[in-house]
Amino acid sequence: MSNDDLLSPVDDTPIFMGSYDRGLDAKGRITLPASFREALGEEGAVLTRGLDRSLFLFPKHYFLELRQRLRALSITQDEERRLKRLIFSGAAPIKPDGQGRVNIPPPLRHHAELDGSVTVIGNDSYIEIWSAENWADQLRQFEESADQAEAWNNIIF
Repeated sequence: MSNDDLLSPVDDTPIFMGSYDRGLDAKGRITLPASFREALGEEGAVLTRGLDRSLFLFPKHYFLELRQRLRALSITQDEERRLKRLIFSGAAPIKPDGQGRVNIPPPLRHHAELDGSVTVIGNDSYIEIWSAENWADQLRQFEESADQAEAWNNIIF
């Protein structure tokens, strides 16, 4: 199945999905899955701090849309100001090299506790990067939670 088969019918944007185990090399790089690289295309992406000790990798066009929404937040509201700082102070432009590798800057590696084994997951319109251990913890917590059935129920039924 090509990425053309996985475009949103609403806005023709790629849908990122799947979970891929990767290794972090000595230079702090990971290789993105080929389908993710293809979906990102030539436009590149922006990597920033995510939630729960993860990183968010946004296609450039999505990050620019997010930027417009963030610009509307008030600088006088503490939570809004902190969110903007969190996102922009950690943001780095990313473009895979010829071998599909992307460099993860040291502060972002530290935030996500990346040191060896990395899991790259698709989350619809963006990509998340996790330490393999933290991702396994996230899955375990969700699978052990009674909220899992409720979450499915809210979506499907």
